[in-house]
Amino acid sequence: MTILRVEGLTKRFGGLVAVNKVDFEVSEGSILGIIGPNGAGKSTIFNLVSGIIPPDEGRVVFQGKEVTGWKPYRMAREGIARTFQTTALFEELPVYVNLLIGYRMRTRSGLWDVVLQTPRARREKKEAAEKVMEVLAFTGLAEYAFRPAGSIPQEAQKRLAIGIALMGNPRLVLLDEPTGGVGMEETNGIIELIARIRERGITVCVIEHKMRMIMSLANRIVALNFGVKIADGVPQEVCEDRAVIEAYLGEQHA
Repeated sequence: MTILRVEGLTKRFGGLVAVNKVDFEVSEGSILGIIGPNGAGKSTIFNLVSGIIPPDEGRVVFQGKEVTGWKPYRMAREGIARTFQTTALFEELPVYVNLLIGYRMRTRSGLWDVVLQTPRARREKKEAAEKVMEVLAFTGLAEYAFRPAGSIPQEAQKRLAIGIALMGNPRLVLLDEPTGGVGMEETNGIIELIARIRERGITVCVIEHKMRMIMSLANRIVALNFGVKIADGVPQEVCEDRAVIEAYLGEQHA
């Protein structure tokens, strides 16, 4: 079953066409890798799918519903979560508070609910605390729970960003270079975390430059170059595709 379908997605910035009529589908419960050289349009695709910027042309269909141009908060409530290349955390706040903030969109309590400690406020407070404990355990961050987010190791910050995305109970997670800036040994831990996310039934789209990682992790791979899709298939097919080799290594290697 297809959970996400992108049709003819196009985005222009002045005279630059960052994404040019890109089509692809993501199967529910799978991991889709998106690869390409710097400037290929990978992060722009995520920005379009998550609602950060609207497309100039094309459609985004999520779980059979067209969501093209929806604002990010609507996308998140619909079930699409994402991380960014640069880890976006509240660095002075404890890890567990960062996670609580990620759960806020799932609550309905207002100011007076909190002041009067209504049943809804008490119920949602309990649910939020339980979700935080669950995500801390799942991501391996329990030991850092009360430390400021900015003081924990880079690899742990990457896991925290993923944990914040999971707090909203998403159906689809977009991970933008989740292993960027971390060593190979630490990369293996993040690979295992992504695999366990998929085991939970959550669909994953991941942008990654570490080719060995993405080839071993993804069920399918979409390759981009200069905003155009140049390959789409299982990892071995994409790895051997002439256009992909040329994009990365030059025509002489292809």
